Amino acid sequence: MKLWGGRFETGPSEVFERFSGSLDFDRRLLDADIEGSIAFARALERVGILSAPEREQLTQAFESIRADHAKPGFFDGATDEDVHTLVIRLLNERAGGVAAKIHTGRSRNEQVSLDTRLWLRAEIDRTATLLRGLMTALVERAKADPKAVVPGYTHLRRAQAVLWPHYLLAYFEMFSRDHERLMQARARANVLPLGSGALAGSGFPFDRPAIARELGFDTISRNSMDVSGDRDFALDFLYAASTVMLHLSRLAEDWILYSSDEFGWLDLADGVTSGSSLMPQKKNPDSLELIRGKCGRVFGAFTSLFVTMKGLPMTYNRDMQEDKEPLFEAADQLSRSLEMARAVVETTRLKPERPAAAAEESWLVATDIAEALARAGMPFHQSHQLAGRLVLESLKRGKRPTEWTPEELAQFAPELTPEIAALLNPSEGMKTRNVPGGAGPEAVAEALRQAEERLAAMGAGA
Repeated sequence: MKLWGGRFETGPSEVFERFSGSLDFDRRLLDADIEGSIAFARALERVGILSAPEREQLTQAFESIRADHAKPGFFDGATDEDVHTLVIRLLNERAGGVAAKIHTGRSRNEQVSLDTRLWLRAEIDRTATLLRGLMTALVERAKADPKAVVPGYTHLRRAQAVLWPHYLLAYFEMFSRDHERLMQARARANVLPLGSGALAGSGFPFDRPAIARELGFDTISRNSMDVSGDRDFALDFLYAASTVMLHLSRLAEDWILYSSDEFGWLDLADGVTSGSSLMPQKKNPDSLELIRGKCGRVFGAFTSLFVTMKGLPMTYNRDMQEDKEPLFEAADQLSRSLEMARAVVETTRLKPERPAAAAEESWLVATDIAEALARAGMPFHQSHQLAGRLVLESLKRGKRPTEWTPEELAQFAPELTPEIAALLNPSEGMKTRNVPGGAGPEAVAEALRQAEERLAAMGAGA
């Protein structure tokens, strides 16, 4: 059945039916459609369109549809234009003539917006739980190796020594911002459009704040034209999802490198890796590579809707039907990637001796020496030059930092005192960087403690 047609002499062509139909993808909005329709039935009762028995009859019919939806094969053979017409068809079959009243004062424009917002709100809650689960796994992994020293990199070149927990907490901070963005997207989605009509507001005196309270919305939309043509809330989610995927992709890239033979820092569990059909020795980081690859699909979903919306005149246009597939695609890929990333983090083991050796053999302590000289009174430009000359001399001699004796250092430059010589051990230099947010042991321990508190305040995911 159609929700329109009186103005038309003939129905739509078969090719248009196929081209414009959306049931194959918007079917996942069915539960949201029923939830919104039950609330709307109560609103119709309050304004006198439905009697209490009629409203109860419709509610029972809606609930029976929802119950049947949970059974296999529910959509088999359905040829409806979209999920909304499917629900109305089934409602007619189960409630009879009273079903014709359910669409009184309601436009499909606001109905679609409502359903999408209800679905997205729940999806964001689920995604945020998965994200907190990953953040929890990072914290637990940090607590497992609290004193492990690894090189920190700039330009993919060894730069300064840091603690392994400090490195993991860097990703914790990225994901914390992602969580904040998801909550902001949820707040923007959690606005009730119902009562706005097609674009000019409803001709019935609906108590919109009451409907909002019933459906758990924070507020109602302020302008009926705006909400009719609004998909900013979907774009907000797609941007947040894209940023989460960006951070997941960076983590994946790191761990692909760090688990390689060339680095040898990490041991990826068998359960998140795969082998080669030809080369028996291979243990490939496929889980991480797939996370990195799926990033492009989520970026593409964001770009798709962003471009779709850019040239649309006010208010609603059928182009906006194209919001569903990118929205669903991004949500699916994001949730799967978060689940996979958590499994990788929980099962990966650090081999601390490998990064520790890399830190000790490299001149990651050069900055520590330059800063120690500056603290002793030498202008930093001069201390930087002196530390640089020491590095150059060491490279010429093939000498590692810890191979210098205090006597040799003093002979090279009298300013290099025994106290400064102690900084040739990367673990010692780190102790000077205990500013809040720094890589010093005390600062990292405090940051780890705060991370656990922040997770508890968020509601840490299982």
